[in-house]
Amino acid sequence: MGANIKVKKVPLRKCVVTNEQYPKMEMFRIVRTPENEVVIDLGGKVKGHGAYICKKKTAILTAQKKKMLNKHLEIDVPDSVFDELLKLLEEEK
Repeated sequence: MGANIKVKKVPLRKCVVTNEQYPKMEMFRIVRTPENEVVIDLGGKVKGHGAYICKKKTAILTAQKKKMLNKHLEIDVPDSVFDELLKLLEEEK
């Protein structure tokens, strides 16, 4: 008889730059909070409008250059957010 094995679904999210899907935990989430602040949400629990970006240097730099997060979050994203994303990316290596 077949065993009743439950397979846990891995939540996928789409990168705003590459339009590729990745597991949620393998991406950065950037959030526009209700107070109109832009923060990097490492835990996935910050309230607000979020956008996901894959953990690739080229994707982060493209998002900054083309202001892709500005469009998705409908707010000006400061360069310091992109600097922090690049720093976090380097720390993970």
